[in-house]
Amino acid sequence: MNTIQEFSTKKYIDRLIASTPSKPQNKRITYRKYSILVTMPCWNEERKVGPGVNAVPKTLVDTVCVVDNGSIDNTANEANEAGALVISHPINLGAGGGIRTGLAYGKLNQYDLLAVLAGDNQDDPNDLYRAVDKLIDDDLDYIQGSRWLKEGKRENMTLSRTILTWLYSLFFRILFRAKITDATNGFRVFRREVLENPKLNLWQDWLLQYELEPYLLIQTCRAGYRVSEVPVTKRYHNDMKDNTKMVPFKSWWSILRPLFLISLKIRK
Repeated sequence: MNTIQEFSTKKYIDRLIASTPSKPQNKRITYRKYSILVTMPCWNEERKVGPGVNAVPKTLVDTVCVVDNGSIDNTANEANEAGALVISHPINLGAGGGIRTGLAYGKLNQYDLLAVLAGDNQDDPNDLYRAVDKLIDDDLDYIQGSRWLKEGKRENMTLSRTILTWLYSLFFRILFRAKITDATNGFRVFRREVLENPKLNLWQDWLLQYELEPYLLIQTCRAGYRVSEVPVTKRYHNDMKDNTKMVPFKSWWSILRPLFLISLKIRK
């Protein structure tokens, strides 16, 4: 029987993305001379992924890569009809596995900037303009979105999520001495070269779930890259069932693990 361990290996994903079409570099849309790929990891996000893809600015982003993470609904077809490049996993490889595939595709095909947005339409893609402009103007390497900065917005955010995300970012600042106000925000834009640093190994087995995103931010900060934030909008759906696919306690522990494992030098 095929397993998550088999399908999530670098060898398998490399074959998968190598067989996925790519637009020639000289025919890509560029913004201020930069080609941009947006990764949207999705698992059963029909009725959300289509509007999310359609909202991505066409004059800014060349390719929206939707990673269909083993969905059993119409996610892949809806994303394709909206104009996204779709890479489908045969089974759900976890939140981290979905993001990792999109980033690997962007790295292999040499996009200048890589961005990650939520596949369930919780981010405002127009915030990408602000992020990309700041990265270029200030000669930065990595931009993290923040709902807590002035002009940042939070829609339908519960009190418990508000408290937990604020506390998490506080711990992040203390442990890694980084000026990050929203360490759990999934909105990010960074230079492809960040992924080429040997200190960042996204192919570790323990990064398949929610660990990958904080790991990427932690290691980018620790590697000495120029990291900053921009205000963004984070909107949660009114229906609590559609708000998140996170499992209480288990998913939050998945997010917390990198803080402890890396600060204690158990993982790297």
